[in-house]
Amino acid sequence: MAEDGFEVPGAAATVLLSAVVARVAALADRLGVPHAEVFATGRLSVASGVPESVVKALLSGRPAGEPDVQARFLQRLDLLRRTRLKPNGRKYTQQEIADGAGMSRQQAGALINGDRRPTMEHCDALQRFFRVHAGFLTAEDPEALAGALQHTEQELLQKLAAREAAAAAEDPLERLLQDHGVRGIAWRAAQLPTDQHRDKVAEWLDMLLESVKRPES
Repeated sequence: MAEDGFEVPGAAATVLLSAVVARVAALADRLGVPHAEVFATGRLSVASGVPESVVKALLSGRPAGEPDVQARFLQRLDLLRRTRLKPNGRKYTQQEIADGAGMSRQQAGALINGDRRPTMEHCDALQRFFRVHAGFLTAEDPEALAGALQHTEQELLQKLAAREAAAAAEDPLERLLQDHGVRGIAWRAAQLPTDQHRDKVAEWLDMLLESVKRPES
């Protein structure tokens, strides 16, 4: 179902958030990054547009968020006006927003003040003006927070890749594991249907790993 072109909130966004939170927590633990850093509620609020109190509740696994599309739009737009400022550090005026978004000052004022219900076209124009991704003004709170955390996840994966590349440069076995995707092969082998299949892969891995010895410590 949809309402004025917007998706009606559902459980899928909450499931997505839970999965992303678990992945980010696991990566942070693996890298030794404090959870307080990756789950900093203030930063995530600015990145997602979700009020900080709602971010805290969602990260704690509690149901939260604004179900009404227009109320959610107003929350996000207010946050954009407070955090995406002009180069001189001041807020954009209603006229500047109107000009940049290609609408009249009256239209912009009505949207900002909550006197007019936004359309998808309004949202697209405002998102382009403030240089935020599509859906920033309309996504359900769990979905918006999951999106912000996915950026964190990508940053952690890049750090992990850099660390493993540095380790591989010093250790022939690590280089083998990385260059040939041995860990991934081993995981996929575990999914094979019979012991015979798994034994064949295990035999091949044993031969491959035996060909590379760690240097004496």
